[in-house]
Amino acid sequence: MPTFTRFVEVGRIIYIDYGDDAGKLATIIDIVDQNKALIEGPEEITGVARQVISFRRVKLTDFKVSICRNARAKTLKKAWTDADILKKWGETNWAKKIERKRKRESLNDFERFNVMIAKKKKAHIISKHMKQLEA
Repeated sequence: MPTFTRFVEVGRIIYIDYGDDAGKLATIIDIVDQNKALIEGPEEITGVARQVISFRRVKLTDFKVSICRNARAKTLKKAWTDADILKKWGETNWAKKIERKRKRESLNDFERFNVMIAKKKKAHIISKHMKQLEA
């Protein structure tokens, strides 16, 4: 079994985790050197313009689209829609975890209070049933 399954390669879908485009998906279009790659969203779908980015700012995903090196934006957009990348990404645990984190950060004080109360009620119900099972 191979140790690594995600490689830096043309067509690899990446998640940008730092900078202006943090939280967005993009595609590796070309590899500049051992530290940087040329990426593009496509811009119509993800909002990431064609740019050079350091590998330290991105995380590799399991997804890959079949494109040639330095593909045009139109070709890239077609590859994304054919592979249905956004739907596949939305189904991953990674994307769900990010969405939960964003949702939790957007809660106001009263909503956080309601979550705390719900957690207390849940814990009380669980402990009550556990005591019944032990007896």
